[in-house]
Amino acid sequence: MRRSRNLAESLSFALQGLRFAWGTQRNLRIHLVVAAAVAAAAWWLRVPAPEAALLALAAGAVVGAELLNTAVEAAVDLSSPGWHPRASVAKNAAAAGVLVTAAAAALVGLLVLGPRLAAVVGRVTGW
Repeated sequence: MRRSRNLAESLSFALQGLRFAWGTQRNLRIHLVVAAAVAAAAWWLRVPAPEAALLALAAGAVVGAELLNTAVEAAVDLSSPGWHPRASVAKNAAAAGVLVTAAAAALVGLLVLGPRLAAVVGRVTGW
C-alpha cells in the first residue's frame, strides 16, 4: 500500500472508503437517513444555530463511529479469517462504541428537539 501523493488523492481514498461503507453497511445507511430526518426536523422547527451544531456534531460522531467500526471489522477479518475470541472482542467492542455514540446522539436529539416537537404536538392536538 502506498501513501497518497497529495490532498486530492487523499480525499479520493476517503471517498472510496465512504462509498464502500455506504454500499456494504446497512447500519451506516440507517444512521445517515436518521441524520437527514433530524436535520429536516431541525430546519422545520427553526432550531437555533448553536443547537443545530450540537445535532450535527452528534450525527457526525455516529457516522464517524460507524466508519471506524467498518474499518475495525475489515482489519480483523483480514488478520483473522477464522473465528477467534480476540477477534470477536475487537469487533464487539467496536460495535459497542457505535451503540454508545448513537445513544448519546439520541439523547442530544431528544434534549434539543423533544420540547419543540412536544409544543407542536400540543398546539395541533390542543393538549
